[in-house]
Amino acid sequence: MLQLHRSSLLLVVLFTALGFSGQQVQAQARVQAQSFGRTASGIEYKIYRNTTGRYQLRTDVNPAGDPTYSTRVGKILAAHLQYRTAKDSLLFSTRKELMGMPAQLPLAEVKVRGGIEDAVALLQPGDSAVFRFNVDSVFAKSFRQPAPPFMKKAGNTMTVLAKAQKLMTQEEASADQQKMMELARKKAEADAARLLQKDDLQIQAYLKKNNLNGLKTTGGTYYVVTKAGTGPKPQTGQTVSVLYKGTLLDGKVFDSSEKQGGKPISFALGVGQVIPGWDQGLAALTQGTKAILLVPSPLAYGSRGAGPDIPANAILRFDVELVEVK
Repeated sequence: MLQLHRSSLLLVVLFTALGFSGQQVQAQARVQAQSFGRTASGIEYKIYRNTTGRYQLRTDVNPAGDPTYSTRVGKILAAHLQYRTAKDSLLFSTRKELMGMPAQLPLAEVKVRGGIEDAVALLQPGDSAVFRFNVDSVFAKSFRQPAPPFMKKAGNTMTVLAKAQKLMTQEEASADQQKMMELARKKAEADAARLLQKDDLQIQAYLKKNNLNGLKTTGGTYYVVTKAGTGPKPQTGQTVSVLYKGTLLDGKVFDSSEKQGGKPISFALGVGQVIPGWDQGLAALTQGTKAILLVPSPLAYGSRGAGPDIPANAILRFDVELVEVK
């Protein structure tokens, strides 16, 4: 089995992100196991260019700075980035944080040498790179703050993996961002629709297991009336007051009126002041009703979760009382 040096492991991460097969990744890592170059400002680098389907180490990189960079100043570079600790733990990834979209990096005159901006200035469209920085230096120069203790505990370096895609004008970047945001919105909607179907099956199983007779709103939230009220149903825009207890399906309580002083929470219904599951479920109740709301995760906090107690993609149960409709 091929044994890889740590610097080659970073190449495995880079080439895997670019879509290479496992054999291609290992072959590229073995061929490209040369030592890092070093800029005059102290940045260690390996920069690659895709030539006829193979990534070759660029040998024309000027350690004093790219003399062609001035032609790129004022434009926007679309690039994917990963930040990693000295122990190769992932700190940040544009693919993850930006829903697969590249970062748009404004290119300006480099005034501080040795930081991330200085490294980006070496990149030309189509380049892929591994940059290695002294952790104290890069935090001081690029983030204007001391390196966090956990970073220094991992080692005295930080690595940035970069894939430069294309150069754009300000207008092109704005149009590209709108296009990417629309694609991301459609993807998010498709993901939410799939998750809604999955959650629906889990909620039905939960109702059956707990002998609950649930009704489903047109939006997808389930409600179980445990005590019927006699007052009016709330209309969109009306203020409602609600007592509640929120739990995960395993019974763990994450919030309640008792935790908030025991008083009802008041808000305008149906205008987005609460999660969609509440707007849907409470609209089906009459004043004075006590009920259980079972909210699919896309109608609650979705993939982002909420704080330490609500994990990503969690179905939520709320025991509620619609105290008043104003």
